[in-house]
Amino acid sequence: MLSRLLACSTLVLSAACVGGPVAGNESAATVEDAIERHGFFDLKWDEASGRLFVRIDAFDSPFIYQSALARGVGSNDLGLDRGQLGATRIVRFVRSGPRVLLLQDNLDYRARTDDADERQAVAESFATSVLWGFDAANGKRGGVWIDATDFFLRDAHGLAAALSEDGEGTYAADASRSAIYMPRTKAFPDNTEIEAIVTYTGRPAGV
Repeated sequence: MLSRLLACSTLVLSAACVGGPVAGNESAATVEDAIERHGFFDLKWDEASGRLFVRIDAFDSPFIYQSALARGVGSNDLGLDRGQLGATRIVRFVRSGPRVLLLQDNLDYRARTDDADERQAVAESFATSVLWGFDAANGKRGGVWIDATDFFLRDAHGLAAALSEDGEGTYAADASRSAIYMPRTKAFPDNTEIEAIVTYTGRPAGV
């Protein structure tokens, strides 16, 4: 196993798919100057800063978040192959003041009843996962824009954990050698796809 792994990850946001702090005026100007791509989630790409912005038009609206490997890591024995899908999640954006959170609801426990009190009791009995937090940056034409760059450059597929479990060493995503891959980042009416080149560094332990 090489001491540095390079993998491409694809993250798909589709109908039933985002961090670093963003200063108010500066972020709005960056969003306005960025290149737009319209789709299920509108995107804006700022070439100068290498930042990718995602527009949110509706909060508390569930959608599918799916991660996948665009390329394998070069070893069939590891099972980390090109096109491998990660976990499929039902998520939603919520906002509290300047903060936007991406929440994953616990769908393993649901109340199949018309009784509102029972549904609320079940919902409050099991924790909701917060996948990421963002700062909102409003553009001049409405909508809420978030800087999604760091969200997409993280270890979304759990490669580090998979390598560790296989005894291949300890690795972590290296943000300084990772970037959004714009040729494969696209927005369609029913889904938005973001691809990133994520570099992993660490200590190899495999044979």
